[in-house]
Amino acid sequence: MIVGTEWLIEAAECEPEKLRDENVLRAIFERVVADLDLKSIGSVWHSFPGEGGVTGLVALTESHLACHTYPEHRTATFNLYCCRTRPEWDWKDELRSALGAKAVFVSRIERGDDICDPRSKTAGGDQ
Repeated sequence: MIVGTEWLIEAAECEPEKLRDENVLRAIFERVVADLDLKSIGSVWHSFPGEGGVTGLVALTESHLACHTYPEHRTATFNLYCCRTRPEWDWKDELRSALGAKAVFVSRIERGDDICDPRSKTAGGDQ
């Protein structure tokens, strides 16, 4: 039984000034939400002072979308979790364009596929 899909995304060698710009990150979120037909129910954003990055979280009716940027390391991380099936979003091209990322790594995890499988070593919790 699959209860959701989670995408973990790392964008490397990004342009540091874009990783400090909350508006750039908000625009990425807006594209993800629109392109995947997601529904926002609220958000929290924080820009760290000086040379710091940005943290953003959008609560979705489908779950959540989050990001953390690290300008000092030229890196951004994103997490999208959806409890309903969604198509793949083109994280690689989008983050290359929006952040100047030289490399983008995307991991997709199907959540819950062996929660109820009695053959699973971890079924039923901590064992």
